[in-house]
Amino acid sequence: MRLGIVLAGFTPSPAADFIAAAREAEARGYHTAWLGEVSGYDAIVMSTVVATHTERLVVANGVLPVQTRTPVILGMATASLNHLAPGRFALGLGLSSKTIVEQWHGLSFSPALGQIREAVEIVRKVAGGERVNHERKFYRVRNFRLTGPVATAPVRVYLAALGPEMLELAGEIADGVLLNWIPPEAVPASITHLEVGARRAGRALDNFEIASFVRTCVTDDAAAARETLARDITGYATVDVYASFFRTAGYPDEVAAVGAAWGAGDRAGAVKRISPRMLDGLGVVGDEAFCRARIAEFARTGLTQPVIVPFAPPGADRASLLRTLRAFP
Repeated sequence: MRLGIVLAGFTPSPAADFIAAAREAEARGYHTAWLGEVSGYDAIVMSTVVATHTERLVVANGVLPVQTRTPVILGMATASLNHLAPGRFALGLGLSSKTIVEQWHGLSFSPALGQIREAVEIVRKVAGGERVNHERKFYRVRNFRLTGPVATAPVRVYLAALGPEMLELAGEIADGVLLNWIPPEAVPASITHLEVGARRAGRALDNFEIASFVRTCVTDDAAAARETLARDITGYATVDVYASFFRTAGYPDEVAAVGAAWGAGDRAGAVKRISPRMLDGLGVVGDEAFCRARIAEFARTGLTQPVIVPFAPPGADRASLLRTLRAFP
């Protein structure tokens, strides 16, 4: 079993401490360090820091919104990181939300799979040094060609996916997929959709990364950690796309109860509607031995890479995150 680690919790630390966390992850045998972005630090910048201060650790974005950078810029960044860390960078892309795209960035939002398809095609051509001419629905690129270093290793692109259509698209055009907030029991169904997409492209899922974020807290205070986890799940369960996903993943009653409480303005009550069963399925909380055993259960579902997402209750110090990081592999 190879493991990934999300380093987002360490990015607010001073640069030396952030770099130390990345190097420790490498020394402990983690395969991939994952860095995404929402409203914190820029993922490409932080990926560059990790890539240039480690020697073996793969760096992947988990994930970048496809709508907030042009595919040419994404291709240039991919080529740059592959130049700095040959064969050690994977570009993770996903569709963002209306709030992020329209309200934060002032751009037009369209949750269209076609935009992902076009973007991936352009990114690969740019990073590979091809001359790009593209005139389609979402992007228009005329006569662009990279003048910097061309990627010497094949460009790897991962897609964040929840629903069947995005999973099938990932299986068809990507080199990997990043799952999120998924219980082990639901992973095989997602893999089936990946296989449908792969067959559509006439290929198998050989060397295809199937990664999944797993919120994990190694702690002696499980009650506090589970309360934090319940609040995090509630925030996602009130978003339509995740509510739909949680229903299909086996939690329709919880989604209905959370939605009713949230709609009535009872935020605290909504958090309490997250059942112990849902907490156990979507997160890993406990001592070192329990957490290692539970992550192994995730791996046995067909994931090629469970990704540890360290979290801690509010007010916990950096040592709490490091305890989780140090419990694996």
